[in-house]
Amino acid sequence: MNVPDRITKDLVEGAADLRVALGRLVRRLRQGYVVGEATLSESSVLSRLDRDGPATPGYLAEQERVKPQAIGVTLAGLVDRGLVTRRPDTADGRRVLMSVTEAGRKLLTDRRSLNTQRVARALADGFDAEERRRLLEVIPLLERLADEL
Repeated sequence: MNVPDRITKDLVEGAADLRVALGRLVRRLRQGYVVGEATLSESSVLSRLDRDGPATPGYLAEQERVKPQAIGVTLAGLVDRGLVTRRPDTADGRRVLMSVTEAGRKLLTDRRSLNTQRVARALADGFDAEERRRLLEVIPLLERLADEL
């Protein structure tokens, strides 16, 4: 494999460290999952629909980097719980558009979520104000990295 000059040894080591750290974080968040809360996949789809607006299941599958069957299962669960609606695309009646509902938006912003509270507690107890600010500032970069992968 031909590695471009801009990919240095330090960058590869940093990428490996970031992958391990993010993997640990995701595993810890999954360990705290409570039945009835949105899964990480569901939260990601809800956030995307809230941020970007209505989208087709195919577009969502592509953006989330999952198979259409997987996004179908995720969307069906969200529809069943009233968090997402399905409607025909007025521009192309063969397509379906998914939209986040008010209940879905509430779930996204609900500060009582146990996992959200766990993260907030860890930030409050284990990090000073400057560290919290730095961590929160990197969120858009992490989202962009996820989109690049």
